[in-house]
Amino acid sequence: MKIWNETMECMPREEMQKLQLQRLKSNLQYVYDHSEIYRRKFDEINFSPGDLNSLHELSKLPLTVKDDFREGYPFGMFTVPQDQVVRIHASSGTTGKLTVVGCTKNDLNNWTELVARMVTMTGIDSTDVAQIAFGYGLFTGAHGLQYGLEKVGATVIPISGGNSEKQLMIMKDFGTTVLVSTPTYALHLAETAIQAGIDPRTDLKVRIGLFGGEAFSEEYRREIEKRWGMLATDNYGLSEVGGPGFAGECALICGQHVAEDQFIVEIIDPETLQPVEPGQPGEVVITTLCREAVPVIRYRTKDISSLTYEPCECGRTTARLSKITGRSDDMMVIRGVNVFPSQIESVLVDIDGLAPHYQIILYKKGFLDDIEIRVEISEVAFTDKYAELEAIEQKLKQQLYKTLSLNPKVKLVEPNSIERTAGKAKRVIDNRNK
Repeated sequence: MKIWNETMECMPREEMQKLQLQRLKSNLQYVYDHSEIYRRKFDEINFSPGDLNSLHELSKLPLTVKDDFREGYPFGMFTVPQDQVVRIHASSGTTGKLTVVGCTKNDLNNWTELVARMVTMTGIDSTDVAQIAFGYGLFTGAHGLQYGLEKVGATVIPISGGNSEKQLMIMKDFGTTVLVSTPTYALHLAETAIQAGIDPRTDLKVRIGLFGGEAFSEEYRREIEKRWGMLATDNYGLSEVGGPGFAGECALICGQHVAEDQFIVEIIDPETLQPVEPGQPGEVVITTLCREAVPVIRYRTKDISSLTYEPCECGRTTARLSKITGRSDDMMVIRGVNVFPSQIESVLVDIDGLAPHYQIILYKKGFLDDIEIRVEISEVAFTDKYAELEAIEQKLKQQLYKTLSLNPKVKLVEPNSIERTAGKAKRVIDNRNK
């Protein structure tokens, strides 16, 4: 199994920790000298960059949150003058102001290197043809994947998102072997292909999927692999820490390898904000070590995962994140029970007769929060026979209760009645204030 950068990806743990500490000390001094925001944060706790002597002491420093980016909008988080910034990216801005980040030339080179490592992990090389169906624009995903794929020599088709019929035509005519998209869009493309008389498993050559932009369950992964006959990999990155390349799965699918030479990952309890033991779930906190334009210290991602330091059978020694199971801020509390959308998804995609397209509706029932789950019937199972639909509904309710210890309202809807998108699917609709 090919490794792009053996020096960094296979470094013994003791050497990696020495490198991280060296870079962390340098980075803390850098942000103190060049960032008003971090200088204020450090002064408030009487911390001087020279005070840090070990990696464990990092947990004593203040956390960075998305509001720091929004309050500093547009360039308050930048630590270099504008004439050194060669690229600007930003979050989608679905709530509040955009979170704006920038790159120096060196940042772009590092980013390309990190994504080259990530795509090589999956088995991609110069013989592959990669179709990028992420939307281009301020979003980091499409650009970062393009750089890394080109770095390893793959042929890139930057088609962007949407226009599914054209996507499939290009796949077939150009011999696409790698699909880059959200997992939701991958399933939508498979549906569109089947409706057009194309079997993705036999009529197309796609062998690897590089998916990101939204969390998805193992059951959802299996559904994608079943429909496409591909290896479906989950890759993790945030625009605030540099986009894709931070962590990704190797072909063994046993956790997301973190680029530890350029990032430090902590897992904290989202309530106490204290570190948890290795292997225990908690919120992912990320510190960058090499970014010049927008370095970040202890960024709260709100994503829930766990961390293992066991070397992987692929040969890499870097720490691995488990699959993101949800977010500490999209956790729903229904009648005293903590519920993540990923738990619901894992049930839906494992039941015959249901399509992997759903919405979670939150609403008020009296003074209490309640939940309704709308899920499409698959075209194969769609029927006007009430008894058959009722049997599917009852099985769904039983499995949801086993998983959630709740009896949510369930509504089966017709095939293709839930809106599709090339970007992040809108899974949760909150009507509690209506």
